[in-house]
Parts: sequence; structure tokens; C-alpha cells
Amino acid sequence: MLKSFWFWLLIVLIASQFISMGILAKLESNPKEEIQAPKEIMTILKRSCYDCHSNDVAEPFYYNIAPMSWLVQLHVKNGRKVVNFSKWNSYDKEKQFKVVDKLPKSIIVRMPIPSYLWLHQDATMSADEKKLLTKWAEELKEKIK
Repeated sequence: MLKSFWFWLLIVLIASQFISMGILAKLESNPKEEIQAPKEIMTILKRSCYDCHSNDVAEPFYYNIAPMSWLVQLHVKNGRKVVNFSKWNSYDKEKQFKVVDKLPKSIIVRMPIPSYLWLHQDATMSADEKKLLTKWAEELKEKIK
């Protein structure tokens, strides 16, 4: 009975590898559309945000291994829907303002998400980095108005 369970579990895991969400990690980008920010801001964004909020997502080994791939690709899909820093300049001012207005709260409350930080501790933002991003977001919001 136990051998049968493990056999069927293995079959299900193997079969699940053929079910793809089709969320590509790398999408073609126009460099002119990417957000422009001071170097220290871009460093933080690329380290802590770009893996869900850009067209240039790092592909760890589990990105294409189900069922983990489904969760990761869902995060990327949803992250890009909220804001895609690779397409920033293609957004209208209203969309940019909404994103920048919510950014400070997002940084403090939920970003990067805890499940992402389990495997990417280097994406953790220090209190100083959060303050720097918040200040930058407030300044950018004033420019967008």
C-alpha cells in the first residue's frame, strides 16, 4: 500500500512537469521604457524588486520545476501586473503616480514578500534602504504631479 502511494505520487510529480503557466522570466524590453533612478536606488530595485517587477527575472533552478514553478511564476505574473519597472516609461502619469504613492507603504508592510526572502535573503532591505526608497518615491511623486 505504501509503495503504491509513493509510486502514484511520483507519477503525479512527473506529469506535473508538463503543466506550465507560461510566464517567461525574460521578456524583450525597450531600454527607453525602463525606470531611471539614481544608482543607489537602481541597485536596491534590481536586488530586491526586479525578480517580480521587471522583464528580467532571475531564473533559479526551481523556476521551471512544478509545483514550485507555479507559485514563483504566479508571483511574477502578479508582480508585473502591479508594476513592471522595465516598462515604467510606457505608463501614463496616473499609473506612475499610483505606484509611487503606494510604494512607501508596500516597502514597509509587505515587500519583498516573506516567502521570497526565504530563498533570497540578499533581497532583504535594511531600514536605511527602506528610508532611501521612501524618500525617493516621495520626490518622484512630486515630479509626476
